[in-house]
Amino acid sequence: MGKTKVRDWMTPNPITIDAGATIVEAIHLLKEKAVRRLPVMKNGKLVGIVTERMLLSFSPGKSSSLDTWELHYLLARTPVTDAMNRKPNTVTPDTDLADAAQLIHDRKLNGITVVNEHGDLVGILTTTNALEALIWFTKQAAAGEKP
Repeated sequence: MGKTKVRDWMTPNPITIDAGATIVEAIHLLKEKAVRRLPVMKNGKLVGIVTERMLLSFSPGKSSSLDTWELHYLLARTPVTDAMNRKPNTVTPDTDLADAAQLIHDRKLNGITVVNEHGDLVGILTTTNALEALIWFTKQAAAGEKP
């Protein structure tokens, strides 16, 4: 039975951001690359993850007395590490896809980082990747083939 491991469905070499970057830089990178999450790296090691939702919720709300320029100034000086999750959920490339999907479901995540045995970031498994797997397995079953 093939294609049942995280490695078969993950997005390898995800777009990352350096821990020294600012919130504004992270927001721009998310928009430029059309992604919703960025693993945060320091000296080549995964130190956290920041998502679009985290960054948007980190910004002061409409009730803030800051004008747009003041807000931009503040966020341009705030490190991305202030908004990130310092303990992202991780799996390995050899994790069973069903186990990773269960983790994503149970913890209400939109993605999970994939690290190798040394803790090095090697990929990311998103809900989109999991849906691609579901579509593939469903089509295989419909065609009467063993997945």
